[in-house]
Amino acid sequence: MNDRKESPLREKSMEFAVRIVALSRALRDERKEYALADQILRSGTAIGANLAEAAYAPTRKDFLNKCKIAQKECSETLFWLDLFARTSLFPASRLAPLRSECDQLLKMLSSTCKTIEDGHRRDE
Repeated sequence: MNDRKESPLREKSMEFAVRIVALSRALRDERKEYALADQILRSGTAIGANLAEAAYAPTRKDFLNKCKIAQKECSETLFWLDLFARTSLFPASRLAPLRSECDQLLKMLSSTCKTIEDGHRRDE
């Protein structure tokens, strides 16, 4: 796999991670919600971290595995964002752009995983 060229998905996941770091800081500083800040920080930044690992995956199977982990982390991040909205930790207007961006990432990851799985089936 070893394609070091920056992909739109990896770039989008990095931009998202930067915003998640800011949200995590706000949870700590403004709301004193340390455990929740840690949870969303882990899941929201793990998306990009797994895609960075996938770039150097030695096999297609390993690449797919890293993409699927990123997909699961993205789904978890959506959970935390929904929880924050439902518990009024932040106004919906502050969380809506992050939720939209996370939804887009999840769609991109799902498409990537499906493409890799379809290609893997053809190779078998």
